Amino acid sequence: MVKNCFITVEDGLAGNSIRQIKELNGDLFIESSAGVSKYSNGTFETLKVDSTRRHDWLLTDNDLWFSCNGYTRDIYRYDGEVLQLLELPRQDLYNELNLKPQDPSQSFGYSPYSVFGVQKDPMGNLWIGTFTACAFKYDGEQFTWFGEQELSSLPDGRVPGVRSMPMDQEGYYWLSNIKHKYQSHNNGTYSKLPGIDLSQQNVDIGLPYFMSSTIDKDNNLWMVTYGNGVWKYDGEKLEQIFLEMDGKEVLLICIHRDREDRLWLGTDNDGAWMLDDGTWKKMEPKGIRYIK
Repeated sequence: MVKNCFITVEDGLAGNSIRQIKELNGDLFIESSAGVSKYSNGTFETLKVDSTRRHDWLLTDNDLWFSCNGYTRDIYRYDGEVLQLLELPRQDLYNELNLKPQDPSQSFGYSPYSVFGVQKDPMGNLWIGTFTACAFKYDGEQFTWFGEQELSSLPDGRVPGVRSMPMDQEGYYWLSNIKHKYQSHNNGTYSKLPGIDLSQQNVDIGLPYFMSSTIDKDNNLWMVTYGNGVWKYDGEKLEQIFLEMDGKEVLLICIHRDREDRLWLGTDNDGAWMLDDGTWKKMEPKGIRYIK
């Protein structure tokens, strides 16, 4: 008989607020804002951090990358043996972005370089999104810094953070917003191109930023927002879908495409949802409840 099991810090986890779970060589690595826990042979171990080689960057096919939601600054690389704390290359944020020393990150407990998003693209390049220091691409040899105001603190004081950096079917990168898309070049430079013209779309979007994204089997770009629904973009049309349960808005956190090409939504207030035959349905403990 399978029983519900709640695993907490009392069982050996570094923290109870889980950000993501990864696998390497049969072991699970559970990331929280308090650190990374390794689950192997039935036991948990909190990985010790090596912070003595903060500039020794390396990129391989099998390494794991963690951000710990930015609370512990910069980024972590696990090579199968050591969890290494790495420092992003510092930029002139004041002159480039007019980001003052007392930037908005101070009130949230972050640094400008606190990492909010990390992922690899299909070519193996590492993409890193930060709180107010914009986004970085690391190809194993050099960094490209995407120093754009829309990727930092906005003029009205809001700070979306760069959390998701998908590459679409045409090879363009969307850096957590749909205002622009980017083309990355091998010489460490990039081109900034117009994104989605919302005036030509039948949507109601105030803040054009998203938290999580994925590409489905038909090359549609799916994007998740907190309060603005989930968006589907086929390269021409942007569709905005709101989910409700018992008259309550479902607040979305993340989206995932599994090995069977199914799309899943993780929420803040209503469990998990799955896209089934074109309709989003809430997953229930004893099966699927269809939502009209």
